Amino acid sequence: MSNAMLELILESTLETLYMVGIAGLIAAIAGIPLGVLLYVTRPGQILANPVTQSVLAIVTNVGRSIPFIILMVAIIPFTRLIAGSSIGTNAAIVPLTIAAIPFVARLVEGALNEVPPGLVEAAQSMGATPYQIITKVLLPEARGGIINGMTITVVTLISYSAMAGAVGGGGLGDLGIRYGYNRFDPVVMLITVAILVVMVQGFQSLGDHLVRKADHK
Repeated sequence: MSNAMLELILESTLETLYMVGIAGLIAAIAGIPLGVLLYVTRPGQILANPVTQSVLAIVTNVGRSIPFIILMVAIIPFTRLIAGSSIGTNAAIVPLTIAAIPFVARLVEGALNEVPPGLVEAAQSMGATPYQIITKVLLPEARGGIINGMTITVVTLISYSAMAGAVGGGGLGDLGIRYGYNRFDPVVMLITVAILVVMVQGFQSLGDHLVRKADHK
């Protein structure tokens, strides 16, 4: 294999890590608060508001129901507005982030469901405000579940980023399609798949380690 191809593989790997890292970070910043809102606005919760909860649930469900490849094509005008282009790694980050936010929100909501209601009731009996309950009880108690949810999100984003290569999103997916598939080079295809597998395994192992540390605290 030529040095030029090795450099291209390295560049594509870094592009994939860049896309996944930025999209995952933004999804966490927006998705975790959304997941908290979905939970605390439920009937019987500390900020119960059925109307708000219904609206958030509908928006989240719609976002999760659209297949990524369709979402990527459907929001091309919005992607151009944000990134200035509809192709390349920066452009791919836009649909990746939009797809990940509702995914993170539902995973966070599920993690909060595992928090024993008695802890919230105890905090309320001591006069804790909703903000204090969220920051001092719900989020710390659900920390392991939230980390696990973010791990699942990152792994999903890796597969989505490879799919983005089908429409010029850059990264390993683009490399595999252009050189492995279109040019009938099985070696490049195998290397691309192997790197993606290593990425998934690495992030999953890191996530499992962080979950164990969080659960032991």
